[in-house]
Amino acid sequence: MDERPDIREEEQDLYEHYCFVVDKGQSLLRIDKFLMYKIQNASRNKIQNASRAGNILVNEQAVKPNYKVKPEDVISIVLSYPPREIEIIPQDIPIDIAYEDNDLIFINKQAGMVVHPAYGNYTGTLVNALTYYMRKQSGDPEAFPYLVHRIDKDTTGIMVVAKNEIVQSKLAKIFFDHDLDRRYIALVWGDPGNDEGTITGNITRSNKDRKIFTVTEEEDKGKHAITHYRVLKRFRYVTLVECTLETGRTHQIRVHFKHAGHPLFNDETYGGNAILKGTTFTRYRQFVENCFKILPRQALHAKSLRFNHPVTGKPVFIDSELPQDMQEVINRWDNYTLHNNGEQN
Repeated sequence: MDERPDIREEEQDLYEHYCFVVDKGQSLLRIDKFLMYKIQNASRNKIQNASRAGNILVNEQAVKPNYKVKPEDVISIVLSYPPREIEIIPQDIPIDIAYEDNDLIFINKQAGMVVHPAYGNYTGTLVNALTYYMRKQSGDPEAFPYLVHRIDKDTTGIMVVAKNEIVQSKLAKIFFDHDLDRRYIALVWGDPGNDEGTITGNITRSNKDRKIFTVTEEEDKGKHAITHYRVLKRFRYVTLVECTLETGRTHQIRVHFKHAGHPLFNDETYGGNAILKGTTFTRYRQFVENCFKILPRQALHAKSLRFNHPVTGKPVFIDSELPQDMQEVINRWDNYTLHNNGEQN
């Protein structure tokens, strides 16, 4: 067989990409049927929706579901988030909706909320809350939110959700092509030095703890990841940065800054919940510990999302304010720096 599947799944951006080179002996066959045979658990309807969204390319050209596959065709398909495997229980949980139209909902996610149910964690998630909200608003008992990306439980900020599967498929292509601008604000330990920079490194699961991730130096392992950053303000021992993502890997910003020697402030998973920079004075230690109490999570906020609307084509830009806990800690560092310039390490 001359068919070489190249299967990749973004862990934070929820879509799958497949690439096939068709065998020289392949007979003419509708592409939707061909892909059903090739992709496990992909329904014909899901594949046809991908085609309608422009997500099936043959030799770099979008094709319809009735296209007949030919020998040596190069087929690329982006599929949106796989069908839900567990029953979703609608729950009346408060959510902060930043913007909504007929196709999209932008949510300003709060800290402590898991995005999607998983085994052992069926309730209390953003999807449970959105399912309740959408069914109540529309009166449709089958209404359901369709995900294309997620953010960590203790990270706050802007997420976009589709209201139907075709829009979800179009959004998945936007995320796959990186045809969007998404910005995060983070408070990191230490001083990165340059006003701007880029952190590049393949991200893989840790061999010691499968729940956390690390940067690998081996080029053939892990998933390629790129994080750009810009310094917003320096507070001597911590620095406020704006991050722009080219890729959407799980824990990407947290892992990259840990790798660069600047873990996120109070990021317990990646070692940022200790006093990594500063003085030995008791007053300083108490100051940092108080900041930890005010912000009992990693200092990371998904500030904004910008892309062209998948239906109208018009630019969409959704921005958000920093959450109160993170803003208060930044204000405290600003005040500390202002009044302790003479303090020695």
